[in-house]
Amino acid sequence: MSRTPTTLALGLAAVGALTFGTASATAAPLPTAAAGSTTVTPAGHAFKATLSGKATLKAGSVTITCTVSVATGAVPAAPGNHNPAGPVASPISAPTYSSCTSSTAGVTPTVTTSGAWQVSMQNGAPITATMTVPTGGLVVKTTGLASCTVVAAPTAAANVPGTWTNGAPSSLTFTNASVPIKVTGGFGCPTSATSSTFNAVYTVTDTTDPAQRIAVTS
Repeated sequence: MSRTPTTLALGLAAVGALTFGTASATAAPLPTAAAGSTTVTPAGHAFKATLSGKATLKAGSVTITCTVSVATGAVPAAPGNHNPAGPVASPISAPTYSSCTSSTAGVTPTVTTSGAWQVSMQNGAPITATMTVPTGGLVVKTTGLASCTVVAAPTAAANVPGTWTNGAPSSLTFTNASVPIKVTGGFGCPTSATSSTFNAVYTVTDTTDPAQRIAVTS
């Protein structure tokens, strides 16, 4: 469990099924393409994801900007680092966030993260990444002019969609991702908000052998 000062809400972008119809009948849904093979290397190596620049988080009218965030994890050992028809998942530590400022003056936020977090990679064009926030795995409490509690993924685990770019270092990007939240509290709390958006770019480095790169291929 980690405890850091910020109002954090990571998120889920839902993908809807698309169907086509005519005046007389509705066609069946289009078939979903099979996922391609994915390999994450180097097998068994530990990695560290470090925020590059800043992360912005918004719930209702409240926006938080953070400049420090870190998570750690490890690539599965072989043969678990390869999936012939789908993504490769790795458990990660609950991300920590600090050096954050709020758009609401006089409010001090604290976030507690817990539970089993993970990130999964799917090779493709682009390479996609999904970070899973466990049910209730992030709880924000604020004190000061507004006393609020924000629970991310309040009833079920939430998947935060992002993209992966191989490089030196590789990077993980989240753009306008949203997650279900529940907000309780009194005056000044965005209790009508049911989702929060998250934007951030992380650099991902190999901590087992810094000379190597964490990469996603087929």
